[in-house]
Amino acid sequence: MFKSNAISAYLKNQASLDLLRFITCGSVDDGKSTLIGRMLYESQMIFDDQVASLKNDSKKYGTQGEDIDFALLVDGLSAEREQGITIDVAYRFFSSSKRKFIVADTPGHEQYTRNMATGASTADMAILLVDARNGILTQTKRHSFIVSLLGIQNIVLAINKMDLIDYDKNIYEKLSSEYISFSKKLNFKKIKSIPISALKGDNIHKKSKNMKWYSDKTLFDYLETTKSQITNKDGFIFPVQRVNRPDLNFRGYSGTITGGKIKKGDELISLPSNQKAKVKDILIGEKLIKSAGFKQSVTLTLNKEIDTSRGDVFCSKKSVIEMADQFNLNVIWMSEEKCFNGRTYLAKIHNIATSIKIMSIKKIYNVNTLEFDSGDELKLNDVAEISVSFNKDIPYSTFKENKTLGSLIIIDPISNQTIGMGMINFALRRSQNIQLQNLSINKNLREKINGHKGQVLWMTGLSGSGKSTLANELEKKLYSQGKKTYILDGDNIRYGLNKDLGFTDKDRVENIRRVAEVAKLMCDAGLIVITAFISPFRLEREMARSLFEKSDFKEIFISTPLKVAEKRDPKGLYKKARQGKIPNFTGIDSVYEKPVNPDLEIDTSKISLSEAVKKILNIIV
Repeated sequence: MFKSNAISAYLKNQASLDLLRFITCGSVDDGKSTLIGRMLYESQMIFDDQVASLKNDSKKYGTQGEDIDFALLVDGLSAEREQGITIDVAYRFFSSSKRKFIVADTPGHEQYTRNMATGASTADMAILLVDARNGILTQTKRHSFIVSLLGIQNIVLAINKMDLIDYDKNIYEKLSSEYISFSKKLNFKKIKSIPISALKGDNIHKKSKNMKWYSDKTLFDYLETTKSQITNKDGFIFPVQRVNRPDLNFRGYSGTITGGKIKKGDELISLPSNQKAKVKDILIGEKLIKSAGFKQSVTLTLNKEIDTSRGDVFCSKKSVIEMADQFNLNVIWMSEEKCFNGRTYLAKIHNIATSIKIMSIKKIYNVNTLEFDSGDELKLNDVAEISVSFNKDIPYSTFKENKTLGSLIIIDPISNQTIGMGMINFALRRSQNIQLQNLSINKNLREKINGHKGQVLWMTGLSGSGKSTLANELEKKLYSQGKKTYILDGDNIRYGLNKDLGFTDKDRVENIRRVAEVAKLMCDAGLIVITAFISPFRLEREMARSLFEKSDFKEIFISTPLKVAEKRDPKGLYKKARQGKIPNFTGIDSVYEKPVNPDLEIDTSKISLSEAVKKILNIIV
């Protein structure tokens, strides 16, 4: 009975405790995993069998001789243990009598910066570790900048491995002063500097006997008493994640409250429709509650039916939410595939999935100086300010006002990998100033007078594969049938519209972007548009496809092999490319990404010109 009461009291106390989410970050081998392992060990948050296993693993994988290697408590992947580094983000839960904690141990290697940014995105505070022997490194500065960018304002500067510099006070004070000077340009409100030894336990839970010159709080004391960074704005904000319809008699809207509070009877506005309704009931599971607040996951029912679906947002009059489709963002690029102006990707912002186009790269930050440089492409781990456009208006808030409505991830539509994360600074004014003009004569009427549908036949393939020859023969056939057509040929377009573009990757991206937009206008005019471009990148071809209705766009892969195309070499380009006279030539020193699921594939080395034309005619609507 005593045990049961004690357990019940413990659980009740734990449930009432405040939760602090924090991240450990810094450069490679600064001791992040060792610190977390030490905290878990001294908090008595691991069982006896785990301690025994840790001791065995320390002998097998450890770096501390006969002593316990605390980093192994967190480094769970075999690759991490073998290399002695952190690769993935590891989340650990522990608690004290005063507070609950969730800590994210993030990798220090530059190539895993994206993992660090992921861990920081949900944190309230950051512990930035610095190896006292090495000082403030580039990766220390990069992590600091990203942490600041992600809105974390409370920082612990943990100057670690003090035991390896004989607990030298002067070195500690020098490093602390250097970091505070560097971070003046960042958005930190509070920086707490603590000298520690994660391996030896100095100033972690107990005051260090070796650093009597330091009389302030230990790291754990500070974690227990520092204020959480959670803010709770007055305005109610509720992105709808799911319309809950278990039967015909119930319609609820499920999601997580990202701002403010709500109670039964409150009036809500649904965006983007701007319809109003009042809260009828609030439910957690099947349990009715009278009110709910920040970060609670609930289902709302309304006093009347309104047009609201996943991705819409319920808010109150006080909420700072607007609608726009063009934005200025801060972005962290997480992919080895470069980002160029004009490229189109997928984006997910709160519960909305939409396409996103990179309109311009404004500035790329230098993490060492916190100044910025100009640039027209983003590489892995670049932090930049960019302008983007979505294909529709979305409910948003700035990242500073609301992290959920002000942040997004960028996704490669081909691989489905997350390749970037963005934070909204503000909407661009032109997104409100420019509106589509409704015209009396539309595409349907133009198609009617033409006597056929407007559509795009997008031919892609290597130089010399036969695109232009096939396009020309196809147009002659269509013309003889009375069809209204136009050929957009790669070389011809570069004589005029795209005369200013070269053949670098970024210029190729812009070349295809412009062609796709022109093809869209011609298709809207009711023409059959035949394009003959190498268009080497899948992303740009997918961007072009996304501009059209499904039946209006046909991707035709002219799959003639490189050796055949090079043997033909009608313009002598392959020969010059082999001689190094033409750089960035597709198929030689620039990649061609083959279509995955083309509407039609034609190898002109295997079938005649007339047969190829017949195959294309068969897929024309």
